[in-house]
Amino acid sequence: MITRLTGSDFDAALDDLTDVLHACVHDGASIGFILPFTLEDARSYWQQNVQPGLTAGALDVFAAYDGPRVLGTAQLIPATMPNQPHRADVAKLLVHPNARRRGYGRALMEVLFQRARDLHRTMLVLDTRSTDPSRLLYQSLGFQIAGEVPNYCRNPFEPRLEPTTYMYKDLSA
Repeated sequence: MITRLTGSDFDAALDDLTDVLHACVHDGASIGFILPFTLEDARSYWQQNVQPGLTAGALDVFAAYDGPRVLGTAQLIPATMPNQPHRADVAKLLVHPNARRRGYGRALMEVLFQRARDLHRTMLVLDTRSTDPSRLLYQSLGFQIAGEVPNYCRNPFEPRLEPTTYMYKDLSA
């Protein structure tokens, strides 16, 4: 089941969200963090970077549940600039490594697409490390490659730089 989290839902899901983020970083996901990365670091990200935006209505957080546990999450961040009322960013699509290849990522994205349409957002953008498997998922969902930036992000395990691919999806098409 995919749910758009409210403030109280977020609080109840915080431990699971923390676990999912921590596990994904330790599995090599390039989502802005590098090792060492503790459970406290993961919890801090959710509490300091996401919860204020959720509370202010500046972003949506979706959670994929299997029973009472959150196994995946994704964020939709509508653009706020006056010349971008049609655009939103897709951020932090995360599926716990033990729950991958079960359709959670695709299901999260489909719900996110519907929420974007409900908000009259017709252009979605995201970036992903060029070598991440998520790139293939995004392409299978209709995202197009806008370009690649070399040496954009640091590998989470080693001090080497890697390219990032920028992608977009036109929901009006």
